Amino acid sequence: TSRRKTDMNKRPIIIDTDPGIDDALAIAIALFSDELDVRLISTVAGNVGLDKVTYNALRLLKYFGREDVPVAVGADRPLIREFEDASSVHGKSGMEGFDFEEPTQQPLKENAVDAMRNVIMNSSEPVTLVPIAPLTNIALLLKTYPEVKRNIREIVLMGGSASRGNKGVMAEFNIALDPEAAHMVFHSGVKLTMVGLDVGLKALVLPEDSEEIRTMNKTGEMAYCLFKKYRGGSFRTGLKMYDATAVAYLLKPELFEAVETYLDVELHGTMTAGCTLVDLKGYLGKEPNATVCLDIDGNAFRTWFKEAIAKCR
Repeated sequence: TSRRKTDMNKRPIIIDTDPGIDDALAIAIALFSDELDVRLISTVAGNVGLDKVTYNALRLLKYFGREDVPVAVGADRPLIREFEDASSVHGKSGMEGFDFEEPTQQPLKENAVDAMRNVIMNSSEPVTLVPIAPLTNIALLLKTYPEVKRNIREIVLMGGSASRGNKGVMAEFNIALDPEAAHMVFHSGVKLTMVGLDVGLKALVLPEDSEEIRTMNKTGEMAYCLFKKYRGGSFRTGLKMYDATAVAYLLKPELFEAVETYLDVELHGTMTAGCTLVDLKGYLGKEPNATVCLDIDGNAFRTWFKEAIAKCR
């Protein structure tokens, strides 16, 4: 199919996701951005199980009137470990609090790894991968089809932390769910940027922002209803827009303070498995393999977030 002319100067991306309330807003912003062309949404078990996250992705595309964007179904569990979801944060369905229409779109017949490979290899320009979920699909892609690496511009992921965790003491949820996958991605040689939990803690939508967003458009109305159920922070003190920070990095990298450094993940620690090691001081004596975001301008993020939602439908 011929791509719409307006897409020619947009940056092609694939969003790998487990929606998820903050995922829903990250996806909305990407879909309606003037600068991004979402070529594929791939789903992976994470916030809730694979069937639910896939259903949620399809419901979101229906709601946004973007059923032209294909959805591919990925891994239903981590590479090695047992699957544990985050329904305590996002509700049983993953997107509690809003009454979506039933989607009419079907997922692609091919699995996420094959679908990602096809999008990447058939793209006339390098594709950016935006995983805002456990990295299982991305690890499988890079392992199964290493030839994709030459046409991946970079991976910009939401996950990990340069400080503390939210799944374990030191481990962030997306990485902790499948640390082996993270290890494969971090050591793949692909250009990588990590936007972590500690940055997301400052990417807040405050109560007055929620009220403002509510009346903007359909997306704002949905956001407001989902926010009322979201446990990522509090409706009163501010909601943490973790996943939207990865899209923010693509569109407005100047919001962030970032460093080139060596990044690894602990696989074996009895209390620290899934901890991302951001070697800021060079203790490990390794060459930098990642850009790691260490801080964000919270006020500028709020302004950007509201402007981005205002561009949605």
